[in-house]
Amino acid sequence: MANVQIKSADEIELMRISGKLLAQVFKMLDGFIKVGVTTMEIDSKVEDFIVNTLHARPASKGQYDYQYCLNSSVNDVVCHGLPSSIYKLRSTDIVNIDITLEKNDFIADSSKTYLLPDASLAATKLVKKTYQAMWCGIHVVKPGATLGDIGFAIQQHAESAGYSVVQEYCGHGIGREMHEAPQVLHYGKKHTGLVLAEGMTFTIEPMINQGKAKTKTKSDGWTVVTRDKKLSAQWEHTILVTKNGYEVLTLRDEER
Repeated sequence: MANVQIKSADEIELMRISGKLLAQVFKMLDGFIKVGVTTMEIDSKVEDFIVNTLHARPASKGQYDYQYCLNSSVNDVVCHGLPSSIYKLRSTDIVNIDITLEKNDFIADSSKTYLLPDASLAATKLVKKTYQAMWCGIHVVKPGATLGDIGFAIQQHAESAGYSVVQEYCGHGIGREMHEAPQVLHYGKKHTGLVLAEGMTFTIEPMINQGKAKTKTKSDGWTVVTRDKKLSAQWEHTILVTKNGYEVLTLRDEER
């Protein structure tokens, strides 16, 4: 368990606060994301809400010289999509919004893939199966389970539906820092890797591709897309390992 932070009861309570605030951001966005909105407008709305309504900080802004408070990944963008003031969401799009929030020095991280009203059946299925894959990983979290168990559960669900799992990007420990140990892979073998212990906090955030798993990074140095230009979807939650299982710190009202 080298370098893996086990959170104290007080630290866990602060992480719960951050997670609940972040869930409120997505609740606000549910009524804002629609056809014709630019991803830059989404970014501005989120920053204003986090800072002025929730009195918290968008943790992504300034991290690794990143100048926005979220990633907005549309259609074939796998992750790290940059907000744009030019691109307006279309009725057939899917868009993943990935947000981090810091309150009282502790960070929560979550993402949700939104389906615009005319998204195809194939896109809808991909988004649904990716969401299920994330929960397959979450459901195996408990003390004594391994990181390999999480990856195996996600990979099995995704591949059984005919999809592929992006392997270059993974979940991560989280707390005072956005990225802590361990790395949480979304593929793997049962009973391998780090053994989970009560008090660990990390993200589970599978990126699932409609086609092949291969990706490439665009010339902006951030935006990651599928090489075959097929769709990609992602969902993410921040997870706490509890005494007997797990707690989803970023759980949203519609998921309760």
